Amino acid sequence: MKTLTTTVTTATVLALMGGAALAADMAMAKKPHAPQEKCYGIAKAGQNDCAAGAGTTCAGTSKIDYDGQVFKEVAMGTCVTIKTPKGMGSLTPKS
Repeated sequence: MKTLTTTVTTATVLALMGGAALAADMAMAKKPHAPQEKCYGIAKAGQNDCAAGAGTTCAGTSKIDYDGQVFKEVAMGTCVTIKTPKGMGSLTPKS
């Protein structure tokens, strides 16, 4: 009897946790995604977004910090305000 009670209790707790996780996922899916823009020269090595310039094949493949040919997506309107050790972010590739 004790094993049955423990099993039922465990199953109930797991079901409730699954339901809570599903509700959280659904809430996140409903939130509108903020507009993004490509910002060049701000990504640290390995933190670029997909197909982000020469020598990169996809996200996380850049080899140089703050490479001006590599972009990272940021919230619209914030790129040119981002300061790095190599200067400000740019909306266009820079050398």
